[in-house]
Amino acid sequence: MMDFKEVGLDAEDLKEMYRTMLLARKLDERMWLLNRAGKLPFVISCQGQEATQVGAGYALNKEIDVISPYYRDLALVTHFGMTPEETMLSAFAKQGDISSGGKQMPSHFSKKENNILTQGSCVATQVLHAVGASFKFKMDNEERVAVTTLGEGSSNQGDFHEGLNFVGVHNLPFICIIENNKYAISVPANLQYGADKLSDRAIGYGMHGEHIDGNDPIAVYKAVKEARERAVKGEGGTLIEAMSTRLTAHSSDDDDSYREKTEREDIKEEDCLIKFKEYMFEHKVAEEAWFRELEAELKQKITEATKIAEKAPYPAAEEALTNVYEEANHG
Repeated sequence: MMDFKEVGLDAEDLKEMYRTMLLARKLDERMWLLNRAGKLPFVISCQGQEATQVGAGYALNKEIDVISPYYRDLALVTHFGMTPEETMLSAFAKQGDISSGGKQMPSHFSKKENNILTQGSCVATQVLHAVGASFKFKMDNEERVAVTTLGEGSSNQGDFHEGLNFVGVHNLPFICIIENNKYAISVPANLQYGADKLSDRAIGYGMHGEHIDGNDPIAVYKAVKEARERAVKGEGGTLIEAMSTRLTAHSSDDDDSYREKTEREDIKEEDCLIKFKEYMFEHKVAEEAWFRELEAELKQKITEATKIAEKAPYPAAEEALTNVYEEANHG
């Protein structure tokens, strides 16, 4: 793992990054258990990809930068300001769901006041949303960037290619992060694309490309920080391929027996949360007591959020068409 001091981080930065990574992991694990208990209809997990998401988020200015995330980005949106309660209300499809008032599937993240763009259901459309935002930033001479994330499977969609081509042509303040977990649901990387590195595609778009270890939050922080600096200087967009690890099946509805048993066991050794904790011990960033206290604190926070969401009312039936069709003015 990269030296945190060399990239300008200190011990408190690492603690904050770990806190968000652990919060996202514990939220995710709780939702998975609730699904298996029959209380939640669907969960799509970010377990194993927290390092990429938090490392990237920590390098951005969440007060002004905009993110257009994909469905597996629980850790990223948590860093940008979505609370455990908001996450749980969305998972339970309750009235207080900030994304859609309980009408949308979970993981369709949206929170305007925290610069999280509303997400569409079709994979890769979030790329175009971020490209549009970055075009606006350039037109208005704003020192802001738009960031989008996606899996390597989505990088083969037309929206991805058209969006990044537009970024290259117009030299936009844009960052695209491919969270490459090597599986598009059940399709392995060798059946998805023929390139050795997806980051090499950046050459064809006329932008900077970088291939990094997505299980190292410090390496991700460095790459995204440098990409942001280039973007606000008018040096255009960046395509970052972060090699990550998907610890779970694609979703709660997926049977990942397409992965060999040995592979499913081996990937546990790549768990970014365990690696980061070991790194913090090695560099004397925190003691065991700090980790224990943090675990207890976050467990209580998530339990409270779960109870609030369970008790919250479902949306009224008449709300089903709210914000779906334009209401005629008969006045």
